[in-house]
Amino acid sequence: MANKEIPYKIYLTEEEMPRQWYNIRADMKNKPAPLRNPGTHEVMGFEDLRPVFCDELVKQELDNDTPYFDIPEDILNFYKMYRPSPLVRAYELEKKLDTPAHIYYKFEGNNTSGSHKLNSAIAQAFYAKHQGLKGVTTETGAGQWGTALSMACAYLGLDLKVFMVKCSYEQKPFRREVMRTYGASVTPSPSMETEVGKAMNAKFPNSNGSLGTAISEAVEVAVKTPGYRYVLGSVLNQVLLHQSVIGLETKIALDKYGVKPDIIIGCAGGGSNLGGLIAPFMGEKLRGEADYRIIAVEPASCPSLTRGRFAYDFADTGMVCPLAKMYTLGSGFMPSPNHAGGLRYHGMSPILSQLYHDGYMEATSAVQTDVFAAAEDFLRCEGILPAPESSHAIYAAIQEAKKCKETGEAKNILFGLTGTGYFDLYAYKAFNDGTMTDYVPSDEDLEVGFATLPKMD
Repeated sequence: MANKEIPYKIYLTEEEMPRQWYNIRADMKNKPAPLRNPGTHEVMGFEDLRPVFCDELVKQELDNDTPYFDIPEDILNFYKMYRPSPLVRAYELEKKLDTPAHIYYKFEGNNTSGSHKLNSAIAQAFYAKHQGLKGVTTETGAGQWGTALSMACAYLGLDLKVFMVKCSYEQKPFRREVMRTYGASVTPSPSMETEVGKAMNAKFPNSNGSLGTAISEAVEVAVKTPGYRYVLGSVLNQVLLHQSVIGLETKIALDKYGVKPDIIIGCAGGGSNLGGLIAPFMGEKLRGEADYRIIAVEPASCPSLTRGRFAYDFADTGMVCPLAKMYTLGSGFMPSPNHAGGLRYHGMSPILSQLYHDGYMEATSAVQTDVFAAAEDFLRCEGILPAPESSHAIYAAIQEAKKCKETGEAKNILFGLTGTGYFDLYAYKAFNDGTMTDYVPSDEDLEVGFATLPKMD
């Protein structure tokens, strides 16, 4: 189809919206390894996970075989407040790059939380409410997940306790205040409110915090507080299931115009947005129906895929959560206070880790000054201030488009724009002032984290 026939923005109607989530595990030959007890290393089942997660979410977490899950009507109605989200042809960026490539991005920032996180937040809050719970606990890094979950909990009348990574708590006060305005309590992590937090403060008095520590604190409070459960914004199988709505909408929109992406790019921290974007395309690849080049982009300061190890590891720094087999830097890895806070987790989704290990996708990393330069170029062309996390995908998409200019190939490049950066102006200020620096851990730095990997039989 001629380029002129493709509009700048491709919207779906409400009737075209997906009514089911897609479970990529159903098509995986090698399933993600099961979760294991952190103490005994035994495989964990439904009853083992019930004290931490909501019952229905545990079922979704453990289901490797059901390809599609119906989206409850109440969640569909909530989705309609901000979905379907637009698929945008980046004509102005293409023009600036003078590339024959066709660049598309799926924009997930058109809701109050400013990111894709709301897709799973409302689902997890819905199941907690229907179980009759009083509230939930969680962690947040950059704040997108905490903001999204606070919005969902306010909508459903649930209490929410958020542990926010300390450096993000200090760097992003306005996102913190949005959470509080929705009614959530927000505590910087490591805190003095939990045993894990006290231990971390004693060991690392000036710690910037980490997602692993914040997870430990949130789990501790959930387990000790009657009527509460813990919910997580990334990494888990259930989260990637909910986020599949991103990729399903994208594929429907592209199919309407006969466009098949050659390259699909997403930023990668825990894996929720990347897993959601690639879901139906990866399903086709796994079934042998089509082929795509899929690229995960992570910060060079927290390189779990590109420099991590594929092993069982603790999901949290406090070593109280289930063991997951994933690409990891070790739960003891302390990331630098990189501005892409949502990508500072020490491990990667077990689903994406297995797919990467089996050769179905690639991974690359980028330093943050390059990432912010790409974000600036994108803003000046496309008029959207991107989140630092999203900007990793933008950086890689620009690099691929430049390669197309060199070869003359008119490839279709698709990337995920996970959210906006209007709460990240502290980071943009550092970039504009020239005070932003790049940090890449040495092999010796990484060994500190690897030393905390559990010894498995």
